[in-house]
Amino acid sequence: MSTPNPLRRVFSYGVLTMTYQLGKRSRKRLAPVHPDLQRVIERAIQLSDVDFTVLEGIRTLEKQKRLVKEGASHTLKSRHLTGHAVDLGAWVDGEVRWDFGFYLKLAHAVRLASIELNIPVVWGACWTTINNESDLEDAIATYVARKKKQGKKPLIDGPHFHLCRKHYPATYKGDV
Repeated sequence: MSTPNPLRRVFSYGVLTMTYQLGKRSRKRLAPVHPDLQRVIERAIQLSDVDFTVLEGIRTLEKQKRLVKEGASHTLKSRHLTGHAVDLGAWVDGEVRWDFGFYLKLAHAVRLASIELNIPVVWGACWTTINNESDLEDAIATYVARKKKQGKKPLIDGPHFHLCRKHYPATYKGDV
C-alpha cells in the first residue's frame, strides 16, 4: 500500500490533486527487483490517478512451481524469478481492488513513467512493450485477437509489469 504524500500537491485547472508514494511494504517488495524497474514504479506512483501497492517482486522457484501447479502462472521462466517483474495491486478505499479499469489506469501511469525514463516495460494485459502503444485498450484487443487466431486462450494479467526481455535479457539458470 502506498500513502498520499502531503508535501506533493499539484494544481491542475484549479483542482487540487494528490500524488501518492510507495509505503514501507511496497518498498520492501520492490527492493530486490532490477533498479530500472524500481525507477519506473517509483515514478508511476507519482503519476498515477489510482493508488497502488507492490504485491510481489522477485519470487522463488519453489513458489513459481506452486503457482504453475495451481494454474496461477503458465511458465517456469517467469521474469519474477530474475527480479525483472512486479505485480501491482490497485489500492482503493483501504483494500486491493481487482476491477480492470483500475489496472488500465495503473498501466497508463507505468507507460508514462517508462517513456519518461526511456525504460521499455511490458504489460501483462497485452504482453507488448507499452512504451510503443498509443492506446492500451487497442493493444489488449490486438493481443486477444492474435491469441484467438492462434487458437489459444489469451492471458490477461492486469497487475503484471516486467522489463522488456529484448533490452533486459536475463534467464533463470536453475532447474526449469
